[in-house]
Amino acid sequence: MVNLDLYRVFYTVAKSGSLTKAAEELFISQPAVSRSIKQLETQLGVSLFTRTHRGMQLSAQGGKVIFEEVERALNLLEEAENRIAEMKNSATGTIRIGASDTIFEYFLADKIVDFHKRFPAVKIDLLADFTPDTIEKLKADKCDVAFVNLPISPDPELKLYGNCMRLNDIFITGEKYPELTKGEVSLSELKKYPLILMDKNTVARKSLDNFFDSLGLELSPSIEVGSWDLMKRLVVRGMGIGVIPREYATRRLEEKTLFEIKTDTALPARSVGMLLPRHAPVSYALHCFIDGFRQE
Repeated sequence: MVNLDLYRVFYTVAKSGSLTKAAEELFISQPAVSRSIKQLETQLGVSLFTRTHRGMQLSAQGGKVIFEEVERALNLLEEAENRIAEMKNSATGTIRIGASDTIFEYFLADKIVDFHKRFPAVKIDLLADFTPDTIEKLKADKCDVAFVNLPISPDPELKLYGNCMRLNDIFITGEKYPELTKGEVSLSELKKYPLILMDKNTVARKSLDNFFDSLGLELSPSIEVGSWDLMKRLVVRGMGIGVIPREYATRRLEEKTLFEIKTDTALPARSVGMLLPRHAPVSYALHCFIDGFRQE
């Protein structure tokens, strides 16, 4: 078997004409250089160098015979390594991102735009769905990375990077219930009002139900919706009060078309997390996109 390291030592000694200079260039000891030359000479059965007062010179029947071929081979290997490095450091191809419409709008949109400006050659596929379906797409290799509402159940096939975005759930109301905006309101009091909540199969709703269960309270919504935007519209029009992450209602709160209800017990904070397949390779393009999200 060809030992490339021995030929690299041979080539460096031949170019520098000195065991000492070769050792310095290769960051190894001079005895190690001498041993490598002797090992290669033993394998080839010829003497590769002759010692003179000028240093190490290629022997006519050994070193001079193979020098050009060794130089050509090492240059070809260097070119191959450079080509691989260029491929690894050039973001091309496609990345498939899975998330809900809301996460795309409030969390990922600006980051995707910035990434596209940096790497215009990368094609970006956006796959919008609820968290449970997004997770299934990731496991079925239909997307490369997923951003999901937490908490979710642990999965040995996936690696989770949590707390990419913090979500603070609050109760909201429109102008129809001004009494709810004056001072603190108990959670049990809010149950007397018509509630507009997310669909029971969503992570947000499950988290809310679990919290109320822990307090011995049960939620009975008047309306269940599949999107935060629809919830906001219905609350503004006086159809009831809703529960939404404050981060998703900032504009309407500032415009005072929606109002936050201060409760005597704060709802638990949640977050958006990033999921990757545990054993799938990560392309350079995907690495560039997700690197800023990972918090290990």
